[in-house]
Amino acid sequence: MRRAAVFRFKPFSVKQKKVLTWWLEGSPYADYDGIICDGSIRSGKTIAMIDGFLTWSLATFENERFILAGKSMGALKRNVLTPMFEILAAKGIDYTYIRSEDPRIEIGSNTYYLFGAVHDKSQDVLQGMTAAGCYADEVALFPQSFVEQMIARCSVEGSKIWMNCNPDSPYHYFKTEYLEKAVEKRLLHLHFTLDDNLALPDRIKERYKRMYTGLWYKRFILGLWVMAEGVIYDCWDEASMIVDQLPERFDRYYLGVDYGTGNPTVFLLFGQAGKQIYLVDEYYYDSRKTTRQKTDAEYSRDLQEFIKGRYPQRIVIDPSAASFKLQLRRDGVQGVVEADNSVLDGIRTTATLLSGGRLLVYGRRCPNFRKEITGYVWDPKKQKEGLDAPLKLDDHCMDAARYVSHTVFSRAA
Repeated sequence: MRRAAVFRFKPFSVKQKKVLTWWLEGSPYADYDGIICDGSIRSGKTIAMIDGFLTWSLATFENERFILAGKSMGALKRNVLTPMFEILAAKGIDYTYIRSEDPRIEIGSNTYYLFGAVHDKSQDVLQGMTAAGCYADEVALFPQSFVEQMIARCSVEGSKIWMNCNPDSPYHYFKTEYLEKAVEKRLLHLHFTLDDNLALPDRIKERYKRMYTGLWYKRFILGLWVMAEGVIYDCWDEASMIVDQLPERFDRYYLGVDYGTGNPTVFLLFGQAGKQIYLVDEYYYDSRKTTRQKTDAEYSRDLQEFIKGRYPQRIVIDPSAASFKLQLRRDGVQGVVEADNSVLDGIRTTATLLSGGRLLVYGRRCPNFRKEITGYVWDPKKQKEGLDAPLKLDDHCMDAARYVSHTVFSRAA
């Protein structure tokens, strides 16, 4: 049943055309087992992959089953299914989308089963399945066990593997086990840049280049598999990001809370004036230096005193601080929400706000934030494991800041 908007096709680049045709008879890659497209964001790889995968599967097979996988079901629906339905509508191809306990799409006589690769146990749902092919979107975000199980399921004669991703660590398993062994595994590897998307205007390319800095610029704009090393917020510039005066009034306030028992407890107050965001004030209590740990009730009183006259629309709290959240609610504190604790996404959102000039810091009231941000670095040991993670040392203001920036302002970043 066709319900989607119709996709408006734009001219395809040479690289996109290769994605669409690599599997055809006469192509030098026709006997390859699959394709990997990686590179920068907004480079046109996803649309070409979806269109190519659909065309290949419908032209090659009847009455077969296929795997469609994303990092989560939500990401799969947003990044793959929405444009896929528009492409099918544009081509006049009917489909049925079944949202039951066994979600799938039926196109002609073929069935496309939908999966989220959330964690290692996600691979269990694939066991026992026989598939004629798979499409994996943002595959570098998948657990390795899911990727291996997904590929193993594609055992029908003529089956092919379609995978795309943005770059990650050079030690990431997908880089070392698939990209570096693409020839050995008979996988066509195509690397995309912004210039491979002919539908992207130059002004939009420039906007994306301005949005990212440091690690994110190298990965998302240049499309490089580079190591996260050194200072995390390498865009930090006190000359341009510290202010001595604040607006006379703010439209709304937000509070970020990083709660500690043995570690410091931090409250960061953010004010928003139009589109501009300011870090207005901080509360920082380190029980290790005072040799006295405060109770939840004491922290609750401190918080209420701290925000007096500046009541936040949301109080965004560390998800692990269950007892403190309960205490605040008992004390009648309004607007308490659990933070989105996606560490890398939160760091990226905060970096984007800072580098874009959207987030400024009132210097005289935020000494601990200023101290921490210059020493907030990537963990070199984690990097050797293919993981991007901050070094867990003097990072309490940094955690509170990303709780607010990513939970409240991620769409604006």
